[in-house]
Amino acid sequence: MDSVTQAFVAHRNLLFTVAYEMLGSAADAEDVLQEAWLRWVGVDPDTVRDERAYLVRITTRQALSHLRSLGRRKESYVGPWLPEPLLTAPDVAEDIELADSVSMAMLLVLETLTPTERAVFVLREVFDLAYDEIAEAVDKSPAAVRQIAHRARTHVAARRPRGVASAAETRRTVEAFQRAVETGDLRRLLDILAPDVVLLTDGGGVVQAALAPVVGADQVAHVLSRIAAAMSLQPAQVNGDPALIVRLGGEIDTVMAMRIDDGIITGLYAVRNPEKLSHLERGDHLAPLSPRSS
Repeated sequence: MDSVTQAFVAHRNLLFTVAYEMLGSAADAEDVLQEAWLRWVGVDPDTVRDERAYLVRITTRQALSHLRSLGRRKESYVGPWLPEPLLTAPDVAEDIELADSVSMAMLLVLETLTPTERAVFVLREVFDLAYDEIAEAVDKSPAAVRQIAHRARTHVAARRPRGVASAAETRRTVEAFQRAVETGDLRRLLDILAPDVVLLTDGGGVVQAALAPVVGADQVAHVLSRIAAAMSLQPAQVNGDPALIVRLGGEIDTVMAMRIDDGIITGLYAVRNPEKLSHLERGDHLAPLSPRSS
């Protein structure tokens, strides 16, 4: 492996995660990496002082370009838009900060930022890049980046999810939820759903899904109780969240990630759009970052 390829491979997990956190789409993140690679192989290595910083810069610029076009696509999206779910490797699940940053709830919060705010927030708050590095990536001055970072941080802090549940508490809640859904037990479902729980379903206009958020324990429980008995439920970690993979005839039908606060479920994110499930079918995982990249 030549040195140019070796450098790209060494930082690939970092670059993919940067692109994914900016876009919420694994497919678009892969496209960004392909474009970053094509630009990287055309660079004279002797002109690059810091390979990691250079690769992050070109990846961020490509992701920003994709993010703007993705925003136009979302304007015509049918029903709620949810991030493309990714299985989480155990090492990522153990990294609380990284797992939180790729959670469904956090990615939806990041959707409320402008493209530049999102890039600055991800690079600064998640990957702890220096302001000078971020400034080069987003074509702003370091002073402007500091202001953008402060604005984005304040915006996210007002909307970010509450505290993380313990592993034992999460396991108990997921097991109880799975049993309740499998048996269609409305009473048990109501015991573990917050009164103001919100269910978002993303079918993309391709498969049946609610076109608006389903709000309230009674309404959500009735929707969940209709899951076909022929479907099998498999616990998983998706985007750092506890989740159930729903299969019908051996094929993935739905991925349902959960947000758990104080032992009850406050948010459910059900992705049904087949175009967003291909990475799960292949068993792709969001991989941990190297120590230098975290």
